[in-house]
Amino acid sequence: MRTGANDIYLERQPERLVLEGYRRWSAGFETGSIAPWEMAWDLYDEALGHHNAGLAIASLSQYVRTLNRCATCPLRSFPYESQRLCVEECLTMGLIAGLQNDTDTAALCLSQIVCPQRCQEVEYAALNFAQTLKCMGQVMLPVPENVLEDIQQKATHKNFH
Repeated sequence: MRTGANDIYLERQPERLVLEGYRRWSAGFETGSIAPWEMAWDLYDEALGHHNAGLAIASLSQYVRTLNRCATCPLRSFPYESQRLCVEECLTMGLIAGLQNDTDTAALCLSQIVCPQRCQEVEYAALNFAQTLKCMGQVMLPVPENVLEDIQQKATHKNFH
């Protein structure tokens, strides 16, 4: 994904909360710095208010922590506020959107991001995050399965996870 319609999609608040939250929370785990976590808090606090931000950040943290523990290889992400998406970010967005919109893309994304033995654990954490945001009125647009399949086919490596 690069520009045009993608720019508008990534500017939508629900998508931005998922993508930027994922990027910032992951960066905190990666670097050991709390600065990215504080940036995630500020993003959520501004968008959702103080009380809801705390609930959303807790579910985001559970999701990212579980995903990092269960992924079969290291997860990549672009720097904050980049208008590009890597495969893992597309799969994360497809997973959360699929769970919020009850589509088959959630299963596709899970199968590509974690091994079969860990899918249930990641699905539970992702569902908690997806439903928390949904209860706050932050519902992502569904990501069509053919878009995710196209992204996977165009990736430079054959096995994602």
